[in-house]
Amino acid sequence: MRIGLVSPYSLTRPGGVQGQVLGLARSLRTLGHDVRVLGPCDGAPPEPGIIALGNSVPIEANGSIAALAPDLPAQLRTIRALWDEEFEVLHLHEPLAPGPTSTALLTADVPLVGTFHAAGTSTSYRYLQPLLRYFADWLSVRVAVSKDARALAAAAIGGHFELLFNGVEISRFAGADPWPTTVPTITFVGRHEPRKGLAQLLEAVALLPDPLEVWVMSDGPQTAELQARHRGDRRIVWLGRVTDEEKARRLAGADVFCAPSLGGESFGVVLAEAMAAGTAVVASDLAGYRNAARPGRDALLVPPGDVTALAEALRTVLADAPRRAALVRAGHVRAEELSMDRLAACYEPLYAEAVRRGPSGRAWGSRYRARSRAARAPAATIGSCSSS
Repeated sequence: MRIGLVSPYSLTRPGGVQGQVLGLARSLRTLGHDVRVLGPCDGAPPEPGIIALGNSVPIEANGSIAALAPDLPAQLRTIRALWDEEFEVLHLHEPLAPGPTSTALLTADVPLVGTFHAAGTSTSYRYLQPLLRYFADWLSVRVAVSKDARALAAAAIGGHFELLFNGVEISRFAGADPWPTTVPTITFVGRHEPRKGLAQLLEAVALLPDPLEVWVMSDGPQTAELQARHRGDRRIVWLGRVTDEEKARRLAGADVFCAPSLGGESFGVVLAEAMAAGTAVVASDLAGYRNAARPGRDALLVPPGDVTALAEALRTVLADAPRRAALVRAGHVRAEELSMDRLAACYEPLYAEAVRRGPSGRAWGSRYRARSRAARAPAATIGSCSSS
């Protein structure tokens, strides 16, 4: 099948949705499908098989900064690519986001699968609900990556959603050469912004005894402030942005991966990555993170923002080798359940169902007239594809 995957976010910038799009494309290719990825790129595409649609601009969304491409040139490139590539099915990630995915939704005359990732709140969903509900009916099949993502989207646009999960590329993490360490090590990866909870993690680290090292990956609007605040703690290693290879090696080399987010998480794929790398996980007890890790079994989960509880959980995992080993063993099993290859196999029948239903016939310029049934009918059965 010739499949187009469309990302609204820049594929050259780190992000959960971008990672899912690129990883899913790789797994679908191993299943024999002809796959192209369309999305903004700030510079050269990061890998083959990508159709770059132009540069992105930073836009505030969901308490973070999204690298979107809502400009006219990007939309014209999207339309041209859809015309040239002759896809059998298009898979739109965040189909209502401004930019290439919404343009594809409006203009493509092929069957459309839409995957909704966001959870929490959405200003655009709140104020543009009638319009978004109308456009969303052009999707042949709708998918949500978690119950929270489904709740947010369903409240705004209604309709039936297949519930899948976010996948992890097991081989990219399980096969990583662990970064060498000489002392117990905690690692963090995520944008340095309030909702990711890095400030709370560093406060918790101050309560932990030596010897200890903390690897802080990535950067963000809080980086300078937090570096200044904790300048005296030489145990904290500020790594900045790292390559995917170094990220995997750091996860594999650390004793504990910590995800102290305060909210706004739809699915904890980064927890699954750490589990695949063989690292024990300590994280906030958020609904989104429970989608990836079962409390007390795959990870230790603590109340969001509770610095004392976070420090105690980190101390427990670092000091208790048998407990840490049990978390690692359970994490390996859980990561396999969330593998990207399994996710790709779950999407195959949804693509076939979308093709069976055909295009909605309502996209501008479409030559078809069949009305979409996505809003009122479930897709064909996809077997045991739940993340629970």
